[in-house]
Amino acid sequence: MSDETIARACPNCAILELRLAEMEARIAELEARLRNNSSNSSHPPSSDQPWQRPASSKPRSGKKPGGQPGHSGAFRQRLPLNRVNKVVDHIPQNCAHCQASLVGQHGPHLPETSWHQVAELPDVLAEVTEHRGHARTCACCEKVTCAEIPAVIRAQCVGPNLAATLSYLSGSLHASKRAIQETCETLFGVPLSLGTVSKLEVQTSAALKEQHAEALAAVRAAPVKNVDETGWAKQGKLCWLWLAATASIAVFAIHAKRGKAGFKNLLGKAVAGIVCSDRWSAYALVDVLRRQLCWAHLKRDFQKFKELDGEARNTGNAGLRTVKIIFEAWTEWKENRIDRAELQARLDPANMALYRALERGRDGPDKKVRRFCKRLLKDYKALWLFAEVEGVEPTNNHAERCLRPAVMWRKRSFGNHSEEGCRFTERLLTAVQTLRLQKRPVLEYLKVAVSNHRAGMPAPLLLTA
Repeated sequence: MSDETIARACPNCAILELRLAEMEARIAELEARLRNNSSNSSHPPSSDQPWQRPASSKPRSGKKPGGQPGHSGAFRQRLPLNRVNKVVDHIPQNCAHCQASLVGQHGPHLPETSWHQVAELPDVLAEVTEHRGHARTCACCEKVTCAEIPAVIRAQCVGPNLAATLSYLSGSLHASKRAIQETCETLFGVPLSLGTVSKLEVQTSAALKEQHAEALAAVRAAPVKNVDETGWAKQGKLCWLWLAATASIAVFAIHAKRGKAGFKNLLGKAVAGIVCSDRWSAYALVDVLRRQLCWAHLKRDFQKFKELDGEARNTGNAGLRTVKIIFEAWTEWKENRIDRAELQARLDPANMALYRALERGRDGPDKKVRRFCKRLLKDYKALWLFAEVEGVEPTNNHAERCLRPAVMWRKRSFGNHSEEGCRFTERLLTAVQTLRLQKRPVLEYLKVAVSNHRAGMPAPLLLTA
């Protein structure tokens, strides 16, 4: 009796076979998840276990680690005289050859004075000024007059430099409030409450309010911008930290939604210019002719398909071949070894080959491959804008690099607990990342911004011409 006959004769066997097939499919899915790493999924490299890290595709050079013979080397930088607090002169007293006295002796053709700088911290970094209100008795009327400490002084217990430094610890070094409190007491010798740390953050946020609004307007009007988002927390509930970045500006905004509402909050209802991003559905608000999809994300998708069987592997191999051609040609164009016309000529065959491979995958038997290929073919024109438009990159790496410090901050501080905290996060991250892109000193800017705010003046310009 055949298996088919048995199945018809025994309904329970048919049910068991169906359940077995479902379990096998489930096991295959779970095994595929176990194989996920940063090379074939959106997982960050820090989540990879040591044994999961893919081996480098570059051949070993056989050289020892470290600097190679003939390299330029890196030497200690000599700080300028305006950064030197003390100079100690070492003058020879006796001749090293005949032991004659050299006191007051100066000869011609002396070699250049050698130098060696030693950096050290003072025992206590913070200067504490105590204001005292004294009282005096009048000799004429014997009345007592008390001197009041001016209200402008009593309004603050932390100077602008220290307040800016604490904000720098948050926005640039990603410290939590408790870590800032400990640092202030241990390193600076100034104990502060957590409430004071929060109040200082509110001051810094207010100081950066106008500059954040100007940066947001500038990014919205920019002809090309990179966009990304990551999870954030407000009072323990999930919300989203959005980023839009150009070559010299990075703007952050926190919103409750990850969808189209959050995207509109970042770039406005009518998005202007070209948007470089991943394939998240919210970005579909932008016309496909004004989008550039990230090839680094696609590379991971193709790598994942390559590790499977059947049509998925064929699609993965075809995609990875295209990715290799794109990145090699783009590198040559960035290094001015080919012009834009040659870049486009190099990419045309890869463009056509990938399109045909996606069509085969769309019509193939694998459900996941069909869905992936169908979606990618729909937005296919958004894959190649970088070859035509100046300022457009083939990847969204610029946005991910700008967003990475915020992710590290989130892991250490667990987000915000109020609207004021969210505004502080947005504005401080915007200032810090924008200044870094412009290669400007972050701490000095924050010091001036806080000092100006307390004096009723605007912060320094954040946007450069």
